[in-house]
Amino acid sequence: MRTSQNHKVTVQEMESNCCPPNLEQYCTLDSSSGVQNSSSTASFSPNGSPVSQPNNSCPMDLRRSPDNTCCSPLSDSCVTDNEHDLSHMIRQLETAMLGTDSDNIDVHAIMASGRSTEVSIESERWKYMMEMIAQGDLKELLCACAKAIENKDMHLTDCLMTQLRQMVSVSGEPKQRLGAYMLEGLVARLASSGSSIYKSLRCKEPASSELLSYMHILYEICPYFKFGYMSANGAIAEAMKDESRVHIIDFQIVQGSQWLTLIPALAARPGGPPSIRITGIDDSTSAYARGGGLEIVRQRLSKVAELCKVPFEFHAAAISATDVQFENLRIQPGEAIAVNFAMMLHHMPDESVGAQNHRDRLLRLAKSLSPKVVTLVEQEANTNTAPFVPRFLETMNHFLPIFESIDVSLPRDHKERINVEQQCLAREIVNIIACEGPERVERHELLGKWRSRFIMAGFKPFPLSSFVNSTIKSLLQSYCDKYTLEDKDGVLFLGWMNRAIVASCAWRC
Repeated sequence: MRTSQNHKVTVQEMESNCCPPNLEQYCTLDSSSGVQNSSSTASFSPNGSPVSQPNNSCPMDLRRSPDNTCCSPLSDSCVTDNEHDLSHMIRQLETAMLGTDSDNIDVHAIMASGRSTEVSIESERWKYMMEMIAQGDLKELLCACAKAIENKDMHLTDCLMTQLRQMVSVSGEPKQRLGAYMLEGLVARLASSGSSIYKSLRCKEPASSELLSYMHILYEICPYFKFGYMSANGAIAEAMKDESRVHIIDFQIVQGSQWLTLIPALAARPGGPPSIRITGIDDSTSAYARGGGLEIVRQRLSKVAELCKVPFEFHAAAISATDVQFENLRIQPGEAIAVNFAMMLHHMPDESVGAQNHRDRLLRLAKSLSPKVVTLVEQEANTNTAPFVPRFLETMNHFLPIFESIDVSLPRDHKERINVEQQCLAREIVNIIACEGPERVERHELLGKWRSRFIMAGFKPFPLSSFVNSTIKSLLQSYCDKYTLEDKDGVLFLGWMNRAIVASCAWRC
């Protein structure tokens, strides 16, 4: 990026930077423009910036509507239908900003063309953009690009994407790495529509063992998951302290890691352990990461229960949470029931998506079980019903602290760090930015909204105890001191430098 004291950008530079050859050059992951059977791939230069590789498919015409996925050839200029008009406007801008030898602007000629107002508006817009570029403010440029896409301003979008491509890097500072994936989301949003957006992200799927490894690395280097599991387990242990038969319904069992600490805790309680039955509801991503079905989870948890001499039963419910009905849960008389919603309810579509509001339906289903406790762990972000541009900004503000916290634990050039961010974070970021309707599955809500949903379903708050609070504080002592813990009316918030990242709470009937 070239800058000078006077923000001087030449006409040649502006024309060169504002006319990218095709959309695929912006990609940061191995993604395509949504064109079927494309052989396009994206790789990284030594500095980590995205560099596209040529393919045999025709480039997308960015002047078309973002909803048009048809592949059509570009004209000689990908910015405007009239290259002479754009050159003329840019020269007028340069003259207005930088002056000429005579310091005279041919105002009469502009007015004679009937375009004085248009040039004035265009000048202000490009002046603002060039100032942002000169300042190198990545956040402002990303937001400006999102606004340009929202306004269907392809001229500005093209130029901003060209500049952004030079500023982001998957091995750079946290904001550069996050910027790379947010730029990928903007590219995917432009490239196609509907379900093809997310499917067109051809980021090479890792082997199941590799994905499990990446998930485990993220689990270990940052306390977000441990915080959620430990706080939820604390609420369950307190609610079940006098129960002899415990049935835990986990709506997203994943690896079953959450229960590896709860089983020993219940086994050590005064009066002896209860009998424990866990119903594990599955999802395709977890099954892939495990490299197999729920039998793997059953074996893992059964071994722990055996060592702790706890009567144990595992019920595998290999069914999507959206399809779960009462009969799938196999409720037995005399059981004390705990329902666990850890990092999963935000995947459920609600009333803003369609007629089937599974988010509230699952809460009503949980209420019908008369549980002793229901635990909720969710990211503290508003990406569900927010319009595109505010959602884009919210995504940036929410994920930047996460990237900063990873930066403390793993070096920037660490290969595993790049893999962890790409496989565990990037796809979520791209989905939030690129997709709409049912295809946008990452739909986070703030705690206030979750509270309204639980109260509407008939639940009452079950404040987390001071013991749970002190346990989490002990956990955080082994991590960076920039993590923060806040207790608001029995709800715990884990944050990074006072920005809340994850919220954990419990509810009762």
